[in-house]
Amino acid sequence: MNELQQLNESHGLLLVFVNVLLEQIGLPVPAYPTLIVTGALAMQSKPLLGAGVLVAMVACLIADSLWYWAGKRYGGVLLKTICRISLSQDTCIRQGLTVYERVGPRAMLLSKFLPGAGALVTTVAGMNATPIWVFVRYSLAGSFIWAGSALLLGMLFSDALIPMLDWLSGYIPIAIVSVLGVLGLFIAWKYAKRRQLRARTARIPRITVPELLALRDSDDAPVIIDVRPSFHAAVIEGIPGAVSISLEEPIAPWVERLGDVEMVFYCACPNELSAALLAEKLHAHGLTRGKALIGGLDAWQAAHVQANVGNKSAA
Repeated sequence: MNELQQLNESHGLLLVFVNVLLEQIGLPVPAYPTLIVTGALAMQSKPLLGAGVLVAMVACLIADSLWYWAGKRYGGVLLKTICRISLSQDTCIRQGLTVYERVGPRAMLLSKFLPGAGALVTTVAGMNATPIWVFVRYSLAGSFIWAGSALLLGMLFSDALIPMLDWLSGYIPIAIVSVLGVLGLFIAWKYAKRRQLRARTARIPRITVPELLALRDSDDAPVIIDVRPSFHAAVIEGIPGAVSISLEEPIAPWVERLGDVEMVFYCACPNELSAALLAEKLHAHGLTRGKALIGGLDAWQAAHVQANVGNKSAA
């Protein structure tokens, strides 16, 4: 244990900084356990406790600032990129935007407790042009709550953790392999759930943007339904004339209002997941004439830009 204590005193803060920074940037390297261990060891080195909180807060602020400025500059494109690599693509954008819409920048106070949510919420803060001083205040407060809770847990349970760490110090390779194995199993489980969801929603019919444009000019024009959260719809313009329906709201009133009509659903998520999920929910209530727009809002915007370029060339 003396070796572990010496290692923590000489390199512990650097380990905390690097681990927290990498996790908050988005890499799957959990920092909360590291902070708990630091809190347990801090009982024997009290200055380490305050320094650990400050170092974690600085690392969080650096990562949050990167996501904030990136969100401010790249907006929805960055959001979709984040969620494309997320282990929960079906809920990533929708949940992040819904939470921010309800509580605003206060979402940053607890977002770090959810894997990947910190990057998503700070990106949305940038998209929403949250004032920099408000962003910094909530980023630091959220970092303090998150890091402080882990360090406090380590201190409270140090009597149980230190003997365990003492025992593990003789089996460090086994402990590392075990942690990596558990992390690998978790990722594999989430990936399997993602594939299962994609296979399920693949049964929903799809429609391309050119096909939708052709239908809009016909007598059988479909009802276009925007499945994005209202916050996202307010920030980024969608398809003109679309009806907004959230996946979170009750579906029964819409079943009565829509009736048996042709519907096209679109979202701003990877693989049209949210659009297909809403189509699936309505299908379960007897509304079977729904299709998901391939490529969603991105495909619509790309077609719109291409059409404008073609019109300028013709002129």
